[in-house]
Amino acid sequence: MASHIHSVPARHANPLHTRYLDVRRRTVALVDPLGAEDMAIQSMPDASPAKWHLAHTTWFFETFLLGPHLPGYAPYDARYSYLFNSYYEAIGPRQPRPFRGLLSRPTVDQVLAYRRHVDAQMLRLLDGLHDGMLDSALENLLALGLAHEQQHQELLLMDILHLFAQSPLRPAYDTAWPHDRAQGPGTFQRMAGGLVEIGHETPEFAFDNESPRHKTYVAPFDISDKLVTNGEWLRFMADDGYARPELWLADGWTLARSGELAAPLYWERIDDGWQVMTLGGLRPVDPDAPVTHVSYYEASAYARWAGARLPTEAEWEISAHAGILAQADTVAWQWTQTAYGPYPGFRATADAIGEYNGKFMVSQLVLRGGASVTPPGHSRPSYRNFFYPHQRWMFSGVRLARDAGHGTSDPLPPARDASFARDVRIGLSGHAKSMSPKYFYDAAGSALFEAICRTPEYYPTRAESALLARVAEDIAAAFPPGAALIEFGSGASEKTNLLLGTRAGIDLYVPIDISRDALAQASARLAARYPALTVLPVEADFTQAFVLPDSAQQRPKVGFFPGSTIGNFTHDEAVGFLRNAREMLGAGARMIVGADMVKDLPTLLRAYDDAEGVTARFNKNLLVRINRELDGSFDPESFDHLAIWNDVHDRIEMHLVSRVDQIVHAAGHAFMFRRGERLHTENSHKFTPEAFATLAARAGWTVARHWIGDAPAFGIFELVDDERAG
Repeated sequence: MASHIHSVPARHANPLHTRYLDVRRRTVALVDPLGAEDMAIQSMPDASPAKWHLAHTTWFFETFLLGPHLPGYAPYDARYSYLFNSYYEAIGPRQPRPFRGLLSRPTVDQVLAYRRHVDAQMLRLLDGLHDGMLDSALENLLALGLAHEQQHQELLLMDILHLFAQSPLRPAYDTAWPHDRAQGPGTFQRMAGGLVEIGHETPEFAFDNESPRHKTYVAPFDISDKLVTNGEWLRFMADDGYARPELWLADGWTLARSGELAAPLYWERIDDGWQVMTLGGLRPVDPDAPVTHVSYYEASAYARWAGARLPTEAEWEISAHAGILAQADTVAWQWTQTAYGPYPGFRATADAIGEYNGKFMVSQLVLRGGASVTPPGHSRPSYRNFFYPHQRWMFSGVRLARDAGHGTSDPLPPARDASFARDVRIGLSGHAKSMSPKYFYDAAGSALFEAICRTPEYYPTRAESALLARVAEDIAAAFPPGAALIEFGSGASEKTNLLLGTRAGIDLYVPIDISRDALAQASARLAARYPALTVLPVEADFTQAFVLPDSAQQRPKVGFFPGSTIGNFTHDEAVGFLRNAREMLGAGARMIVGADMVKDLPTLLRAYDDAEGVTARFNKNLLVRINRELDGSFDPESFDHLAIWNDVHDRIEMHLVSRVDQIVHAAGHAFMFRRGERLHTENSHKFTPEAFATLAARAGWTVARHWIGDAPAFGIFELVDDERAG
């Protein structure tokens, strides 16, 4: 495209010239990749054409500096005051904002000529103010003009992105535009609060809304050291975050219900995931990068879903000064829950400049920090950005906070918390009460399950491990070179050692589990045992949507699902899981699945009701967890553990049976249990080889090979993509 850089005069030795021209040159450089057609279009009423930004910032210097302070200066074109005034009522009427895109004239070349003229006259003005002769009022006005232009540099990029996102061609502004730096999920940091001071405090320039500096009380709080990531947002979406009214403010729910809010702005659904429109063009959504382009309503709903809240602007500012905020001003402005209003003692000046900030102090929310499109050196900890709660074309993101009361340096609340509360409410409200077995596996539950596996009655683990040890070399021999091993519901990753110890050369392992503690412990053990192995744990509910790490995406993948966990699903749920796993693992994938076989009833019942009562404690731990995490009032001793065989469905069922009539509370609700009433907590389906092959076929898999161990029989099945097998 044609260069526009020539439109700025050459650099002079005067330091005021340098300061002025550096900012002005950057604006023109930002439009250099654009054509004249790009610069004339307005994509929505909140945006402005690039040509208008070039002209308006020039009009600002002409109106507020040249006219009053350069003797004999006459406006370049008196009509421009109407065309390029933004909102200054004291200056006079203006072109309505929604119709700036109708200004085909002046042309881009004429606007650039206007800039050259004003730049030349500004250099004349600055020549007369050289060598310390710039009075403080005029210096502040110059600084305001330059800061104003920097704001429009950011707006220019916001508006270009919005414009290009409307085009079916999805053009890139700059294909080399840098990716947002990924830093992964955040950790809460404790701040003591107290009587603190906020507001601008240095001699350098600041906008009037950053003053006066004043004292305010801040209660102790926790704040995340990093921004919310795309991967965390995907879990919010997978948990129906956009469809749950209890998470949303009323106005936000109206937008979500209308379909206007369903994903962050610029996200586009594709067959195998999501992509996002950026200044670099369409790119895959990076799960480890911070989420951007979300409204206040979305940020507030996400925070409530995550068991947290948005910070106040005072909390944000003192945390920034404390140096604990990563990504403070490099990716996205961060929503606060503070309404944009005046600081105590704020007074706007009575002239047109007084309209710059003060008149907007209503109905908007404060954002803090800075963004990837913010000009270098423009942001500071006291900077108060502000937008309406529904807007999201700006580069806005989310940093979580919460009231004090948790331990310092806690991890961010698991994304499953809201799902747990929802599932408890639904499961305990039904005519036949039930809960998903996935909630067994908190830290205590995972430890109890490991203890179950060591009981003499529980044969599945020993039977599977013995079979896997015998056939592991045979299984691994079929792995494609460079394959990543993806384990669903990895737990302690004990059986994984049998595959990693083969000569398959697996150097990347991705364990997926709902228990952060189990992942941390297993990853540490594997790292010590296999120094060359890269372990990339993913904390997620593997039955819901999640994203694999980038390095695993680029490799052939082998799924691993041992332990007969497939039997915990209903057959429809098992088909759904296997189908989703097939899509995630991709073309040519393999999957190794362990499944328990149908056998004699006494062996089955003893395995799920051991003499030491470990399985009973494991079952009742679900009630302990509800008490701890959801303010429950269960008395575990008022329930009995029950294991039964369901001959119709070929499965063992586990239940908790109420010993008395009782009312219990959990997740803000009350639930009635009659004496003898059951809470169904787990199924464990058993299979024949033929039944399992039929199940796999429904999900698009073919059983390529299978191995059945000695009594008590257990099976290992190698699945291949049905299309590949054919």
